Amino acid sequence: MQTLDNTNRRDFLKIAALTSGGLILGFNWTKTQAATALSETDIAALSGAEFNSYLSINPQGVITILSPNPEVGQGIKTAFPIVVAEELDADWTKIVVEQAPLDTKKFERQVAGGSGSIPHSWKRLRTAGATARQMLLEAAAKRWNVPVSDCTTDKGFVLHSASSRKLSYGELATDASQQTVPANVKLKEIKDFKLIGTSIRNVDNPKITMGKPLFGLDFYREGMLFAMLQRPAFGYKLKSVDSAAAKAMSGIVDVVTFDNNVAVVGKSTWQVKKAKDALKIEWEKSDTLESSADHDRILKELLDSTNATVRRKDGDVEAAFKSAAKVVKSEYQCPFLSHTPMEPMNFFAHVRPDGVELVGPTQTPELARNETAKLLGISPDKVTVQLTRMGGGFGRRLKADYVVEAVQVSKMMKAPVKLIWTREDDMTGGSYRPAVRYRFEAALDAQGNMIGYKLRGASINAGNATREDNFPAAAVDNLLIDSADHKSPVTTGPWRAPITNFLAFAEQSFLDEVAQAAGKDPVLFRLELLDKAKQKPVGELKYDIDRMKGVINLAVEKSGWGKKKGADGKPVAQGFSVYFSHRSYVAQVGEAVMQKGKPVLQKVYSAADCGVIINQSGSQQQVRGCVVDGIGHAMYGHITFKDGVTQQKNFNEYRLIRLNEIPEVEVHFVQNEIDPTGLGEPSLPPAGAAIANAIFKATGKRLRSQPFVEQEEFKDILS
Repeated sequence: MQTLDNTNRRDFLKIAALTSGGLILGFNWTKTQAATALSETDIAALSGAEFNSYLSINPQGVITILSPNPEVGQGIKTAFPIVVAEELDADWTKIVVEQAPLDTKKFERQVAGGSGSIPHSWKRLRTAGATARQMLLEAAAKRWNVPVSDCTTDKGFVLHSASSRKLSYGELATDASQQTVPANVKLKEIKDFKLIGTSIRNVDNPKITMGKPLFGLDFYREGMLFAMLQRPAFGYKLKSVDSAAAKAMSGIVDVVTFDNNVAVVGKSTWQVKKAKDALKIEWEKSDTLESSADHDRILKELLDSTNATVRRKDGDVEAAFKSAAKVVKSEYQCPFLSHTPMEPMNFFAHVRPDGVELVGPTQTPELARNETAKLLGISPDKVTVQLTRMGGGFGRRLKADYVVEAVQVSKMMKAPVKLIWTREDDMTGGSYRPAVRYRFEAALDAQGNMIGYKLRGASINAGNATREDNFPAAAVDNLLIDSADHKSPVTTGPWRAPITNFLAFAEQSFLDEVAQAAGKDPVLFRLELLDKAKQKPVGELKYDIDRMKGVINLAVEKSGWGKKKGADGKPVAQGFSVYFSHRSYVAQVGEAVMQKGKPVLQKVYSAADCGVIINQSGSQQQVRGCVVDGIGHAMYGHITFKDGVTQQKNFNEYRLIRLNEIPEVEVHFVQNEIDPTGLGEPSLPPAGAAIANAIFKATGKRLRSQPFVEQEEFKDILS
């Protein structure tokens, strides 16, 4: 494919002349609204004047903005520079965005996790841009010998309206960078934003669409070796390895063992992969060998255990249940899940006598550096980390195990090494979303009011599987939330929207059950609880009732809740869900229609309150991605075990949602001036319940276990 713009119109005409009829339109669909990224040589040649850790401006007017946080697909490499450029009053087409290396002296919290990047850096980024802008104003005022207050800025120029003079940022860059850095600067009023809140294309679009080196797997260093590891299943250790056949294969440099792993090292990925397959390895039992049947039994035992840890207790729960006119009780279960990023784990490491160079995709570069330093017994200052873009992470790359593996192999080989996991390695080697089972109980009085609420979270390697202070806490007079956890050899870790990704499904589905038992509309039932919490909260109230009601009302309005009819004139089956996580609030309405006796997801309305929207384009994509991810894993995803061995090894066995199964997702944002509160995760938790409640409305059957296609009564109609 060729992309066309005004600079190669002649080539376009040549291409058109070669075609046999029809209409050809030339366009450049990769073009971003920021300047094309420059090479390191180009940037060095431009000699930009550095204003602060985040930006520099060269005499030619090119503004380079560093994006310090890891880019895992959440759009942070675009959003951070937008915030800086907004306060700088820069011309976005003159902006070059570069990924910053790890530097804890210049930047704080270089982490991609917890939807915390923007909330943490919002004011810091604005201040960086506003500081540089003030220094440019002062340099121009000094050159013109006028008061700074008489000068303004716009799209990369300082203006003096009284004399119609103007100077570009490039012309002022050197003088401005030598000005005294102001201690305090005034930030813009939100109403004056020009970039923030608009739609701006991702700055990496050209490289992504043209397949240019960008991701960790793209990184190449002349002379480096490639490595792959064979790791044990859970509960096993290495007994022996016969590597003779592997070592004899073309391109193989060596086969080494360390920390219960066998590493094959060679000159190309394919050669190493073939040699790895040729290894003859014998493993022996080292721990309990757990199967999915064991996990089911353990979770049931934990639900009945007398040793649960109380997380929150309000009122007299036992008395409330004894006096109840009706009690609703249900259990919900969620399985282990693989993170399955499209780009498997990989990292480059070069252990040298004078230090270590690390390059690759990590959500926690500082952890990668510190774990490397700890392993080698050296100072962290001896370790450099250069970040690449990540082809997904979803929490898997919060760990540094694969980085440390690369370091270990490089040390043993005394050479630069790029470690690559296969898809099978990624799916069988952990780390998984913890498996959880919940037991809910609700006590209703004669008027259908919820007077008592119990929740127990039983989990495997999750610790506390509840969020005890989330809704409906503070809205129920008598409430008990506790948890029990089993420690397993199966490795687990954060999975997109940790804990809430499955708790929200279970909790919001159960509240629908309670509303039905109370004879109340599901939305009105939740609003009544919120009104009660606002008027007279029980215990601590740790969520914003007005923000939660705001997204509820927006979702109800946009979806036509309870009023919508299908083409056949019958009411559309709608399901509701609302959740607070990662500082943000999201309400969703799912819609399902029956086709040939099967419920088909038709649409999801998502209303979010995440504060100020930085980039409309990126924000819309984040919400849609969360909804699709939430629906897909609720419907299809699960990891099972047999004697410590993962049963799903690739996508032919680990089912993901398919393109034709994705419903339309309509996104709306609450407009306010609250500082941004995170968006990479909050729209995922409510998705599962929104569609489960819609399917119940369509079929009259409750979905209480994920994946939905494995629930016995739904196997035939959902698979």
